[in-house]
Amino acid sequence: MRDRTLLQRVVGSTALAIAIVGCSGGGSRESTEPVALPASARSQLRAVQDFDRIADRTARSRALFVEASRVLTHPRCVNCHPDGDVPHQGIELALHDPPVERGHGDRGVAGMECAGCHQDRNQALTRVPGAPDWHLAPIAMAWAGKSAGAICQQIKDRSRNGGKSLAQIVAHSAHDKLVAWGWAPGAGREPAPGTQEQFGAIVAAWVETGAACPEDD
Repeated sequence: MRDRTLLQRVVGSTALAIAIVGCSGGGSRESTEPVALPASARSQLRAVQDFDRIADRTARSRALFVEASRVLTHPRCVNCHPDGDVPHQGIELALHDPPVERGHGDRGVAGMECAGCHQDRNQALTRVPGAPDWHLAPIAMAWAGKSAGAICQQIKDRSRNGGKSLAQIVAHSAHDKLVAWGWAPGAGREPAPGTQEQFGAIVAAWVETGAACPEDD
């Protein structure tokens, strides 16, 4: 099952090794030296300083985005970044129940708008999740089933990301209230790894090191 495979690939790893390609012998030959990062539990994010051991700036930038992608590809985010017009829900990325569609402005169709059920906060009694301005991400920012490298290219592309600069992406990651819901989903739901503060710091460090995108295998 694609969704199960995606979830296992994203959150199942507890250790990460980044291959740094450098020049040796006058620069005519390449050597690969793996740099092991500290192990990280599924529910945690590595600290920005953990990546300082990666001397190559581009390799460090790529590694930082891979770490950020543990949040971006978690169901708390992917559910509202679907690759179609129906949002997902739950840790298994099931289709939204009751059936709803993206609609105009990514906020549902007439009579079934997102705001009709999803208020500006979680509802404890009904277990309906909520946060300010609840809506789907634009289809141009669909992340479901995509690699970290592909998502990285989307995020940097101002024709797809809503015209955001890299600085605005950092601010959005660190301070947006709808993004913040991923760490406070309520009703016993699994939150995204780490905290929004950690995630924002990782995205900022990625930008500061050149905003390099991982190379897909």
